Amino acid sequence: MNLSELQDVAYKGRMPRFVGKQLAEWIYAKGAVSFDEMVNISKKNKQWLAENYEIGREAPVKATRSSDGTVKYLFSVGAGRVIESVYIPDRDRATLCVSSQVGCKMNCYFCATGKLGFKANLSAAEIINQVLSIPPRPEKGFEPMTPLTNIVFMGMGEPLDNFPAVERAIEILTAPWGLAWSPKRITVSTVGKLPQLKELLDRTQVHVAISVHTADTAQRESMMPAQKAFPISSVMKCLSGYDFSHQRRLSLEYIMWRGVNDDIAHAEMLVKLIGKIDCRVNLIRFHAIPGVDLQPASEERMIMFRNYLNQHGITATIRASRGEDIEAACGMLAAKN
Repeated sequence: MNLSELQDVAYKGRMPRFVGKQLAEWIYAKGAVSFDEMVNISKKNKQWLAENYEIGREAPVKATRSSDGTVKYLFSVGAGRVIESVYIPDRDRATLCVSSQVGCKMNCYFCATGKLGFKANLSAAEIINQVLSIPPRPEKGFEPMTPLTNIVFMGMGEPLDNFPAVERAIEILTAPWGLAWSPKRITVSTVGKLPQLKELLDRTQVHVAISVHTADTAQRESMMPAQKAFPISSVMKCLSGYDFSHQRRLSLEYIMWRGVNDDIAHAEMLVKLIGKIDCRVNLIRFHAIPGVDLQPASEERMIMFRNYLNQHGITATIRASRGEDIEAACGMLAAKN
């Protein structure tokens, strides 16, 4: 619920409307898991709240830790369905990769989540629960975890295919009555689903990451069925109408496969696709998944590709691979339990 809805709850319970703000503070800022924790709300009102509502927090049912410190969490979302979130520590930063759907409709050839098919959209509550329910320690005996500094909607699902819930989650993350995060701490990744991409750009200030992976349109369509409905040329035309030269950042995600999209010809096509749009390119190592006949590009090819983009005025970096040993790396989330 947002602040207005929480104030309506207070009104229904014949409480002052300011109790709605207290509820928001307890649920979002303080992370309360029960009404009993809300010490500045009367016992009578807490009893009424407990009889009529639930906070809705659900702890993860399992946590798996990688040798590099990455932690993958399994959450139950009812009806026997599960989703995964990935906690990625990096010195004084910690990023949580959250899911927005159970499975995915996009069916990208190289993605384990896509192989699951689409099962369900997550509610805003199920999305926010991933953020609020990451334990301070994943397991007894481990060092304390770095508090979250960033959220990326790069887990299971296509966020813009569940835009109403994702937008509500972003509102809760950024609102003064919610978690009060800067939108610059949040990135939404998408294959380029229009017109929801334009709505995201117009109605929020979060960073945007576009899954490009190849600028060869025929090749992209063969690997990413969404290309047919949302051509990457149309996506880039939409993006060209926005300013990414200041605080808001646009990233292009580019998984590299050996002998498929890792040569200079593909780098040239990518440079042409980008044109004058201010962005950065994240080159991503491919992580093998069952049933997919693709191999990761060599380190030498990735460096060559990066250098070519840099020489043509495009900031490009090779993303460090994290959590591959626990199937938590990019493209590997399949909730195998």
